[in-house]
Amino acid sequence: MGKRLERSERIKIRGIRKRWLLNSVGVVVLILLLAISAFAATLWSYYYTSTEDDLTRKASSTASAFKNYTQTEYSAAAQQTVNNYEEKSQLELQFLDESGAVLYSANALTAGSTPGTQDIRDALENQMTSAWQGTDPTTGERIVAASSPVVYQGVTVGVIRYVTSLTAIDRQFAFSMGVIITVGLAIFAMVYFSNLYFVRSIVEPLAGITETARLIADGSYGVQIEKKYDDEIGELTDTINDMSMKIKQSEKTQSEFISSVSHELRTPLTAINGWAETLQSGELQNPQDVRKGMDIIVSEARRLTNMVEELLEFSRISEGRFTLAVEPIDLKAELEDAVYTYREFFRREGIELTYQDCPEESLPISGDPERLRQVFCNLLDNAAKHGGSGGRIDVSIRQELTDAVIQIRDYGPGIPEEELPFIKNKFYKGSSKARGSGIGLAVCEEITTRHEGTLDIGNAEGGGCLVTIRLPIKT
Repeated sequence: MGKRLERSERIKIRGIRKRWLLNSVGVVVLILLLAISAFAATLWSYYYTSTEDDLTRKASSTASAFKNYTQTEYSAAAQQTVNNYEEKSQLELQFLDESGAVLYSANALTAGSTPGTQDIRDALENQMTSAWQGTDPTTGERIVAASSPVVYQGVTVGVIRYVTSLTAIDRQFAFSMGVIITVGLAIFAMVYFSNLYFVRSIVEPLAGITETARLIADGSYGVQIEKKYDDEIGELTDTINDMSMKIKQSEKTQSEFISSVSHELRTPLTAINGWAETLQSGELQNPQDVRKGMDIIVSEARRLTNMVEELLEFSRISEGRFTLAVEPIDLKAELEDAVYTYREFFRREGIELTYQDCPEESLPISGDPERLRQVFCNLLDNAAKHGGSGGRIDVSIRQELTDAVIQIRDYGPGIPEEELPFIKNKFYKGSSKARGSGIGLAVCEEITTRHEGTLDIGNAEGGGCLVTIRLPIKT
């Protein structure tokens, strides 16, 4: 199964490389083809079309000089012109008769031949100047020729024809095309290999990220990817690495939470079972011992109930089933009930619980009384658990502008400064040795936030921990 997944990932990566190259290199190839085609058309016009035009003008100009000649005068003038012609090495001049046969030529080898090319036929049959490219029927050489008729009183008495070889022009055209094609191939190679390098710089890190993500999915939490680039790929690498570490930490925290909760549940259950069995056996005859045993059973049962309530609340929050039954309530009265409930219990633990009232008769808010009472009880329980060694807990309530402010302070050792930013995180227990699940403060934070309030935890001046709750007053 793992090999199939790995093969599938390789296919995907190849697919990305293929699409990238097709899209980017394909556009460059199209542009190069268009550029080469345009260059070829320009070269063709420069070398071939311009040569045809030059020969056509020469033929037409020379024919104009012979337009008033009779056939006899044309023949004599043609012979004289050929004898005095000075461009034999570059351009051949031919004089043809009315049948298309060569009378005189700067190149004596063609005299007496009948080329019969299209330019000659156009001149004889249509009395028009025409150019032609092709293979000379007598020499087999590629040539370009232009023919213009000599017309006397409406009758064609001959044809003047200029001919030049295309060998040099073909060679120059082929060389120029070779140069531009070589340049195009060089550009294509640079674009292709630069794109290939660029794609590899993206695809290979993606392949590593994919493999790491697969390892994380398979349970290898905490595995890290080597960061090679400080760009978007680097940001993705950092994100995956951060996710991996957080999952590892979450897994570790969850395991510690399960272990902690198991221990927390086992301790009160052991005490309850032990004292229940002792009481059931009838071994205790002293009423004070019996009462002490019952008090322990009640205390541990209450602790178990609070722990189960915390777990249920946390489960509802995690699954999005956490709701509030909001109604108009008197926050002051709810807090006083919680203080009254805990005062006697704290007294038996050797802790003095003081309460500072506010001058207002009531502090009306919109809230869920059960949830808020849960927050107060949890915070008071935490104050006794972590700061009870100070022997005193102070609770106060007051109004500040449009907020009701509740403060709970203990006189214990306080919270280490480095642990303060994490104290409200779920499952976080820090360095405290006190028993607990590590989710109580997370639940309190959620309930307070749902009431549009804030929950702040810090250290008080002079020692101890100070918890401040702010809730908006209903006006």
